[in-house]
Amino acid sequence: MSQWGAERAERAQRITAGASLAAGKIVGADMAVALLEAVIKPFDRVCLEGDNQKQADLLARALADVDPAKIHDLHMVQSGVVLPEHLDVFEIGVAKRLDYAYSGPQAARIAKMLFGGQIELGAVHTYLELFARYFIDLTPNVALIAAVSADRDGNLYTGPNTEDTPTVVEAAAFKSGVVIAQVNAIVDKVPRVDIPGDRVHFVIEAPKPFYVEPLFTRDPGAITETQILTAMLAIKGIYAPYGVKRLNHGIGFNTAAIELLLPTFAERLGLKGKIATRWALNPHPTLIPAIESGFVEQIHCFGSEVGMDDYIEARSDIYFTGPDGSLRSNRAFCQTAGLYACDMFIGSTLQIDVNGNSSTVTTSRIAGFGGAPNMGSDARGRRHPSQPWLQAGKEADPDGSPALRRGRKLVVQIGETFGEGNAPTFVEKLDAIALAERLHLDLAPVMIYADDVTHIVTEEGIANLLLCRDRDEREQAVRGVAGYTEVGRGRDAKMVRRLRERGVIQRPEDLGVDVLDADRSLLAARSIKDLVRWSGGLYRPPSKFRNW
Repeated sequence: MSQWGAERAERAQRITAGASLAAGKIVGADMAVALLEAVIKPFDRVCLEGDNQKQADLLARALADVDPAKIHDLHMVQSGVVLPEHLDVFEIGVAKRLDYAYSGPQAARIAKMLFGGQIELGAVHTYLELFARYFIDLTPNVALIAAVSADRDGNLYTGPNTEDTPTVVEAAAFKSGVVIAQVNAIVDKVPRVDIPGDRVHFVIEAPKPFYVEPLFTRDPGAITETQILTAMLAIKGIYAPYGVKRLNHGIGFNTAAIELLLPTFAERLGLKGKIATRWALNPHPTLIPAIESGFVEQIHCFGSEVGMDDYIEARSDIYFTGPDGSLRSNRAFCQTAGLYACDMFIGSTLQIDVNGNSSTVTTSRIAGFGGAPNMGSDARGRRHPSQPWLQAGKEADPDGSPALRRGRKLVVQIGETFGEGNAPTFVEKLDAIALAERLHLDLAPVMIYADDVTHIVTEEGIANLLLCRDRDEREQAVRGVAGYTEVGRGRDAKMVRRLRERGVIQRPEDLGVDVLDADRSLLAARSIKDLVRWSGGLYRPPSKFRNW
């Protein structure tokens, strides 16, 4: 017979064990390791908050310092594997199994550890997918989170980088889990209550603020003329004809170039108010000129960006902010907005195969996906119409009944035909396939599946895959914009010519874009200093980006 209430009784025991180290809910930073050893048990599922940017770094170090004889074989369920300590716990035997979404800074090391058998991989998820599983079959027994400040009752203020915190706490606290928060400061009253204290069991004041990665800062000085050309092609060949107003940009210099061309190239085309007005997007500094030029009406954010706090507070008409003036970000809400409310995702990748499948996995790096598969997928549950969505659906299914025809989200992959280190972006077979074979995975880590990709943009032109009517046409459209890569050299010249005649492939000259006009003078800002100037001195870039 079931013993109802066993989970609550178990949590009560854990809290009692930790309470001996606390004054109320407050635990000294020097007792962090002891607290974890008191509260966590072998084989627990533990969510250590490693977000896209915000890191519970004190708690990460504490977990890496626990006694493996006391705590071992943990199942780590966390968005980001970002800090060295996130992998140290596997090397020393504290953790065994991992389910995650993103591992950019640790991509090479995590690949080695997976190949070496030091990590038992559950799956590489999208953010929304992992969040969903927190409420189904990956519910944390213990959640280790980070916030800006707390009062003595445990009410938390998460500040601009709320990110994943509400989702993690919701899953753990309401299913008999223990929540431990590291905070930058303990105060008498928090500026706003982002996480109520009845969901937080222990609070540790860290000796220094938690680490935040300036992940979305791109120096305009590093943008190339090729990236400016692809931006021009995207604006004139996709943004303009579809009239895309609601969108998400991925991370990268190609999309940064687009943002910096909105006040110049796009405005000359008469596109202000017609494109790129409402966004699901982190506060990209390269979007400041477009905001100041009146292009942008509203932005909801996954997280914040280092140095943007003062600017965001001063532009509350654009951003979602609290009464204290700080940004209110939320990754789960913003991912949902990007999946269902945006008409376009445009971003870069490391590899694209001849069918249009893309992945950021290579033979030596497993960077994960983050939110790209959520942003870059056609939401089959969507029911509200918009002009870009309907137009894309009509191109994909011209003969279907208008009342029953599904619309399509525009999912665009943009980049140069050769990427970093002169590695070809286009390949006959994704490295993700070889990885799946080597690790005996049931599913290869493909970032965006081919049937979701609608357009590919390179310096060669645009391939509109919506207009392809069979697999052969699709393959030749991909090859037709793959340049001098092996994939590009394998094109059928006659079929590519026919596809161009039908507008499936559009070269720069077909769009009226002169490649000689792709010059850095088109950028609204050509340096970080220019971005600061555009912001009226409100943007305060991290020191590593200051060169003046």
